[in-house]
Amino acid sequence: MGKIVLELDVMMAKRHLGLNELAEKVGITNVNLSKIKNNKVNAIRFSTLEGICEALECQPGDILKYSE
Repeated sequence: MGKIVLELDVMMAKRHLGLNELAEKVGITNVNLSKIKNNKVNAIRFSTLEGICEALECQPGDILKYSE
């Protein structure tokens, strides 16, 4: 069975945006953003995903991937 993985670290590197700066822009804690970045979450709120996409100027498909 496949799974959805977050490639947030790749997009953060492309945008030259650090964890602390992105967390502040999105309005979540560094700890929670770190968990998202390291694929340690089972779910993500749409409002958080929207904030990440807005801050990184990307689409959800740029950071969400399906892996078999």
